[in-house]
Amino acid sequence: MNEMQTLAVVGAGTMGLGIAQLGVQHGLPTVLFDLSPTALEKARTAIAAGLGKLVAKNKLTPEAREAALAHLTLTTALADVHADCIIEAVVERLDVKHKLFQDLAAINSPATILASNTSSLPITQLAAAVPGPERVVGMHFFNPAPVMPLVEVISGVATAPAVAAAVEALARRLGKTPVRAADAPGFIVNRVARHYYVESLKALEENVAPLEVIDELLEASGFKMGPFRLMDLIGVDTNFSVTSAMFASFHQDGKFRPSRIQQQKVDAGHHGRKTGRGFYSYE
Repeated sequence: MNEMQTLAVVGAGTMGLGIAQLGVQHGLPTVLFDLSPTALEKARTAIAAGLGKLVAKNKLTPEAREAALAHLTLTTALADVHADCIIEAVVERLDVKHKLFQDLAAINSPATILASNTSSLPITQLAAAVPGPERVVGMHFFNPAPVMPLVEVISGVATAPAVAAAVEALARRLGKTPVRAADAPGFIVNRVARHYYVESLKALEENVAPLEVIDELLEASGFKMGPFRLMDLIGVDTNFSVTSAMFASFHQDGKFRPSRIQQQKVDAGHHGRKTGRGFYSYE
């Protein structure tokens, strides 16, 4: 496959805007789509601020920042989303992703790569409902996308080897370290990391210690962020969704059981930093 010349990102949330920033920062004309004009304006502001921080750290010149911003196109019209590679970063619901990829397949070339930033949904299952399933691949970034170096590249059963190779090359172009992962529940990182959250929540449920103490102990053990601070950063709702999906994928294996405490937080709308309140208050 030829080197990608254009990029599109669907979803202007935290992950989507971070991926779009990476695209323009590395010279790729990038379309960022969202149904919400407000979300797009917030994304533009956040991307400009993110690039500004790089200028302040002498990692980017002011001229390069302006050139990067000129590469960014915002749109609320799905018909405008055309690119060599389209990365979706929308809600973790299979039906939503199926519909999105079907619509994108209908308006793009058969050669367009459809990549999912999903952290837990099976790529094989995602691709099964999409015309041309061989061009569907997982490209899982970590939060915050402009900073975290790792990207998981996940091939489903139908994914063409050339597509996975092209996405791996794209990740390297974006300054990331790509790793190939099998299409298994949670892929690599979320499967390994799941117990960091699940066991911490169990300790909280059993009144072993307050959440602040659990965070302090794990940070003192060498982790950069305790599990509850990290869930607030990622999004309590997102984290709960991933755990629930893995619990189902492993046929209700008890070691992946979602937490009732976390579900209450989600039900209450306490989704972490993005809502001003999660396990901690940010209001």
